[in-house]
Amino acid sequence: MPGHPPARSRRAAERKGDVRERAILDTCEALLAQKGYDAMTVGDIAQGAGITRGALYFYFGSKQEVVAALVARTVEHLWERSRVTAQTEEPRQAIAAAMRRTVELWNEHGPVFRTAIDLSLTVPEIGELWSRTAELFIEAITAVLERAGVQAGTGPDQASAMAGALCWMIERTFYHASQESREKLQKASSTCEHIWLISAGLTA
Repeated sequence: MPGHPPARSRRAAERKGDVRERAILDTCEALLAQKGYDAMTVGDIAQGAGITRGALYFYFGSKQEVVAALVARTVEHLWERSRVTAQTEEPRQAIAAAMRRTVELWNEHGPVFRTAIDLSLTVPEIGELWSRTAELFIEAITAVLERAGVQAGTGPDQASAMAGALCWMIERTFYHASQESREKLQKASSTCEHIWLISAGLTA
């Protein structure tokens, strides 16, 4: 049809756009690890992705938008990896598997997670993503606690409230430990796992 590129050209353009956007996000993640959010600039991201600043602005309006998209991608990856645990899995095994995967993800994407936590109170989009992710994990932890025999409900000694405390404890503990070393993160994970097992009544 006159005025419209052929379907093949459109698909090629879409693929090219996907590749460029992925390069931008990959570069952003590398720069967060190297420089941190405050020191990183749009120019740094564009240079690392092999494009001009103008080309980057075709995809994202600011450094903040790039980071928000990176957090969204990483959170999606985190949830896809973490929901492998079947709801019927034995609680002790589910807890061990969940902590093992969480350590793997923090080792892979620690700078992104820490940046998301730092920006969650000031950047609404990132705050919503992080809160929704926490809600999903709280639901998963609640399910494991209930399968272990903890009473359902929101009271202080009931599954939902305990799951919320466990989720935020793990987040803050991993945030600090991941800045030190993988060894520190692994030790922190073992401690969090032990506390989760105690909460579930599974230490005997």
